[in-house]
Amino acid sequence: MILEWIIIVVYSVALILIFMYALAQLNLLFNYLSAQKLIDKSDTFDFSNPNEIPIVTIQLPVYNELYVMERLLSNIAALDYPQSKLEIQVLDDSTDESFASTKAQIAALKKTGLDIQHITRKYRSGFKAGALKEGLKTAKGEFIVIFDADFLPKKNWLKQTIPYFKDPKIGVVQTRWGHLNREYSILTKVQAFALDAHFTLEQVGRNSKGHFINFNGTAGVWRRECILDAGNWEGDTLTEDLDLSYRAQLKNWKFKYLEEVETPAELPIVISAARSQQFRWNKGGAENFQKMARRVMSNKTIPIKTKIHSLLHLLNSTMFLNIFIVAVLSIPMLYIKNEYAHLKMYFYVMSFFVLSTIIFFICYWFMYKITYGGGFKMFIKFTGMFFTFFTIAMGFALHNSIAVLEGHIGKKSDFVRTPKFNVSEQKNNWKDNKYIAKNISPNVILEGVLMLYFAFGMYSAFVVGDQGGDFGLFPFHFMLFIGFGFVFLKSITSKV
Repeated sequence: MILEWIIIVVYSVALILIFMYALAQLNLLFNYLSAQKLIDKSDTFDFSNPNEIPIVTIQLPVYNELYVMERLLSNIAALDYPQSKLEIQVLDDSTDESFASTKAQIAALKKTGLDIQHITRKYRSGFKAGALKEGLKTAKGEFIVIFDADFLPKKNWLKQTIPYFKDPKIGVVQTRWGHLNREYSILTKVQAFALDAHFTLEQVGRNSKGHFINFNGTAGVWRRECILDAGNWEGDTLTEDLDLSYRAQLKNWKFKYLEEVETPAELPIVISAARSQQFRWNKGGAENFQKMARRVMSNKTIPIKTKIHSLLHLLNSTMFLNIFIVAVLSIPMLYIKNEYAHLKMYFYVMSFFVLSTIIFFICYWFMYKITYGGGFKMFIKFTGMFFTFFTIAMGFALHNSIAVLEGHIGKKSDFVRTPKFNVSEQKNNWKDNKYIAKNISPNVILEGVLMLYFAFGMYSAFVVGDQGGDFGLFPFHFMLFIGFGFVFLKSITSKV
């Protein structure tokens, strides 16, 4: 009975943590809805007065981006801003043939009068954080704009963002990500669905109440003074953006989030690329929890509600670990429930996992409705998308849990970039992309085993107990079977 109680306690703690996270999301929904009623009265620069237009440096940190560099540089060169007050830094750590083609394109752009610099380093120390820090040494701008290689800001992007820095307390302006290839596949639709929730519910919900948010690594602007005051870029975590964001807000800098300004970007179209991105984000989140949680909690000027939201924000990726624990232990729990009749009432109480799912469903529906419109047809479409997202997200639970555990125990790993594809040009030739990972992770085999494990869970529903089975967890096990099966099969087939 000792083992059974250990399983029950661990399972219960994981469920409670998921429920707490769900309640926090519900609170963010209330914040978001109340924020829609507010009128933005921010003081802004008057760009009709040339004296109020500040000098801006755009940093483009790139590393072996053969397929998207020409598109990126052409797009950035077309931004509407006075040339005399604009500097572009291409922070190029590339080691392949993209370096030469980028150099040639930069030389051509220079001839048009554009102030564009090709900045290289001998050693890729600190990865992206190191490149940004290196560029900052010579940057001319008072404000530093950052775009990753797959982002394509609209022509008026600088005029939509830079004016908000008239408030001297604003350290960062962040914009919402758009998705160039949302409809490409189920994988891109699921990624877009998840990111949309982050860039609406979470960013607005936190920012509107003065809670800590994060610069998203790209499609945003930093005040140079803010970067330096917060301690500059550091490469000791895989999410240098989250790290510097928290250090800046601990220094009382304000962040301005612009939901209405969309910056389109390309989503990973193959699962190996999505896996590498997910691993980096989730491990980096755990690393930043270890680095920042104590600083946040010990700060006497931060309101308690902001501290709670900050901890849950930093533990965001750790929810995957809780989901994985609940998933794996749900089958033993099914047998324990039917073996020990006196515990049945306990199991009814613990079924509030369903309540957490309902809360997530409600929160995501509001975001979906605001973004794409309401109505019965849209609700049906949303419902299908929500459960598709939920199913595939659970299929990533093992992969992301490993990343989270590595982050919490302090295991270091390299910054693995996400391959870019430029699918509008490559179309169906993405398999020729030289940056796609060729090796299959051993974790993929475990995901295949978990697919079979949850098939056993579905079978167990028919045979447990003496009352003709127990089908309470059958839908959950079915979703887990489909989720792990999707991730497993996609990971195998994308290699051939």
